[in-house]
This record gives sequence, structure tokens and C-alpha cells, in this order.
Amino acid sequence: MYLDEVLAAQKRGEARGITSVCSAHPFVLKQTLKVFERPLIEATCNQVNQYGGYTGMAPADFVAYVRGIAAEINFPFGNIILGGDHLGPNVWQEEPAEPAMQKAEVMIRDYVQAGFTKIHLDCSMNLADDPFGPLNVKIVAERAARLAKVAEISGNKKVRYVIGTEVPTPGGATSHEERVDVTKVQDVRQTIEVTRDAFYREGLQSAWERVIAVVVQPGVEFGDDFVLPYQSGGARELSQFIQNQPLMYEAHSTDYQTRDALKNLVRDHFGILKVGPALTFAFREAIFALAMVEAELFPEDQRSNIVRVLDDVMVEYPEHWKKYHQGDAEQQAFKRKFSLSDRIRYYWGQPDVNHALTQLMNNLGNQPLPDTLSRQFAGKTGLTAIQVIQSKINSVLDNYLCAEQRCGD
Repeated sequence: MYLDEVLAAQKRGEARGITSVCSAHPFVLKQTLKVFERPLIEATCNQVNQYGGYTGMAPADFVAYVRGIAAEINFPFGNIILGGDHLGPNVWQEEPAEPAMQKAEVMIRDYVQAGFTKIHLDCSMNLADDPFGPLNVKIVAERAARLAKVAEISGNKKVRYVIGTEVPTPGGATSHEERVDVTKVQDVRQTIEVTRDAFYREGLQSAWERVIAVVVQPGVEFGDDFVLPYQSGGARELSQFIQNQPLMYEAHSTDYQTRDALKNLVRDHFGILKVGPALTFAFREAIFALAMVEAELFPEDQRSNIVRVLDDVMVEYPEHWKKYHQGDAEQQAFKRKFSLSDRIRYYWGQPDVNHALTQLMNNLGNQPLPDTLSRQFAGKTGLTAIQVIQSKINSVLDNYLCAEQRCGD
């Protein structure tokens, strides 16, 4: 199991890491398979579950989807690690604990049976009949162990677990922040100890030996228009603590961190780096650039008008962006297009958007774009439309590959 190799290298004092690509976007996934030899691809509980999630895919559907992309480019599917992120009752927070946990059990079972081998157990959220305020850490641990027990029924000893829940807001912050608090050592120590005890009470000693990482907050965050960069000094105590534990850290929301910051995270034992919106943001940048090229080459009635189509669909279906984009109508319109939270990523599968994207790519064809337009809008020359997209996504993936491999050291 490659995750074990990463953990073992970390324990030998090597700065070894792995990138967790949390996306269902076909362009992103295809480029991920082209860049990484041992890619880790993750689905979240909101994205993929037994009811379809917002992608319309159950766990087995997502596996088949990734397998199809791998087959398309002749990538060995066996080299792919599939992970489930935030697996727990998060989707059913408005329900009482027992029915919500029963649904979470079904979801965990379906993920493991479908072939996911990296499972993030996340039971940190309050459910409808829980007391007000932060959920007791013992309850969180007991619920996580309950889900691990379901996963263990499969008998698949390849399953590796991630615990811990102190993460940035999934998808980015909903308001501007100047700083975030780094996880305290006493808190991560308590998480490990209490969760281990809960596993042992359930007879899950073998499963506990396959817990490889704990999620903590290293001090990184992003929102509409800001990025909080990783500061090694602020995480020094965390880094020192984990050296004496049989685990490594998993860092969420590392999107938009610099190459050096990502390398420093890996060096400081954040062995799993999760990224998502930064990749679809790069895709969006490429599409907008290509739309500008299209506007110079085609009369209006022949253009895809994809930027307008996207915004029209987002306005018609605001549920994926409304709570993230604050401000008046003008500010929201700007954020829908250009926010670092990239809520656009939820809309590429909409029929009208997909039709416009197809028209854009057909209009621009397979020949290199005119040099002057390509230089102006894409920053490079000699590229076809598809190569502009690939180049943009690779500019993000390459930073993570460099962090994994310690390039330049």
C-alpha cells in the first residue's frame, strides 16, 4: 500500500508526501493521471453517496467513472488510490443522531465495497438531537469507531483510515479572514488517544493499526479573495509532536499555497496534501481565456457565449454559491466568476453549460491558436485549445508533484 510507504518515509525523517486530488472534474482527473504515477483521488460525502450526491454518483459509479478515464488514456487503474473524504453523518446533520448514523453506515459500507481504500472518518458535526455547542470528543470518537466497525466487515485489510476533523471550511471560508488558529498539540493528542480507546472498545485493534493520519489545521485557508499562507513557525509544535507518533498529518484546503509552502508542509509531516478548488479554478481560467480568443475569431451569433451561459445557470440555480458569496448584486456577480472558492465547479455538468463548452472547443478546433491571441489571453504560444486547458491545470499539479518529490532541494 503506497500510503504506508509515505508514512514509513515520514517516520524515517524523509520529506515524503502524497497529493490528494478531491475532484470529479474529467479534465482535472485526466491531467492528474498524466502527472502522478501513484495518484490519490478522493470523493466527498456530499459529492458521492448512496443517494448520488451532487454528482449523481454512488460510490460504485464514481469508481467506474475513474476507471473509464484511466482506460481512456491507458493508465493502470491499479495504481490509483481511491479515498472517501469526510465520511460520516455530515450530509444528514438535520436528522437525529441514530437515523443519520445509520445512513452514514450504509455510505461507509458502499465506499469500501466499491473499492475505496482511504477512508476519512468524520463524525465531528452536531446532529439534530445533539446538545448545543461543540460535540464532545468522546462522542465523535465513538461514532468514528462505529463507522470503522462497518468498514471492517468487508475484511479488506487494504483499507487505511484517517481520523481528526479540525479542518478549514470545506470549499473555502465564507468570509474574509486574517488568520486561523493552528491546532493545539493537546487537542490532537486527545483526538488520537480518545479515538484509539474507542476503537479498542469495539475490538478494532487491527483497524487502529491501519490508521495512518490525523487531520489538523496547520494555519492555511482561502476564501473569495484571500489566501492565508502556510507559516512553518506557527506549526512547529505540531510538527515536533507527530514525530513521536505512528501517524502523519493530513492537511485540507492547501489550495493556492505556493510551491515552497507545499514543500514546507511535507517537510513538517503534513504528508497528505488535499487540493480541489484550485484545480477547477485553473480550468475556469483556461476556459475564460479561450472564450476571449473565440470572441476575436467568431461573430457573436456563432460564439459559445460560455461565460454568459455559466452565469445565467448559476443565477437560476444559486444553491451552490449563495451562502459563499456575500455582498450586493454587483459584488456577487463578480465573485460568481472569479472567486477563489470556485463555486463554478458545481455547474460544468449542467446541460446548457456542457453544450456551450462543446461549442467553444469545436469552434477553436484542434489546430494551434493564433500566436498573438494565444500570447495575449493564455500567456503562451503554439498551443491548441485543449493544450491551453492542460497547461493551466498542470501549473497547479506541478507544484504538488514538486512538493512530493522535493524538487530543487
